[in-house]
Order: sequence, then C-alpha cells, then structure tokens
Amino acid sequence: MTESITATVRLLDREFLIGCAPEEREGLMAAASFLDGKMRELRGSSRSVGYDRVAVLAALSIAHELLQLRRNQDEQLRGVGEGMSMLRRKLEGALASHVK
Repeated sequence: MTESITATVRLLDREFLIGCAPEEREGLMAAASFLDGKMRELRGSSRSVGYDRVAVLAALSIAHELLQLRRNQDEQLRGVGEGMSMLRRKLEGALASHVK
C-alpha cells in the first residue's frame, strides 16, 4: 500500500488539502501553481467573475491547450514515421541495386 501525504494547495487565495503520494508532491505543487496562474489570468481579464466560473474556464483553457499539443504531437509523429518509411525504401532500393 502506498504511503499518502497531505499537500496544501492555494488557488486564488483559497486553500485545499490534497492527498498524494510523497513522490507526486512536487508535480502536484507545479500543477497547482500553473492552475493558479491561469485562474488569475482569467480573473484579471474578466469583470466580476465568480470562483467556480474562473475554475471552469481555466480547466477548459488547459484542456484545450492539452488537446492542441496532443494533435500537434500526433502530426509530428506521423511525419517522422512517413520520413522513416521513405528512408527505409530508399535504403532498401540502394542496397538491392548494389547487391545485383
């Protein structure tokens, strides 16, 4: 069974106690800091927005960024795969003509 610790996270000056494994604490704190920054950015650009709305807007914004990054990564991986296939065909062709 994994040991759990409690980390205190601050989001827009509200504190939350989150349970996590000791080795996950640093990542949790980094994620909380990123989320807090995104929430402050959204709160600053909107007038009189409630905490819940800012949290939802931040979550949607971060999810959108993640999906764009995944899409870009998938496109890059496809491009690399196609490039590797082309190089393999060229190499096989060169080897086949050299062996004859």
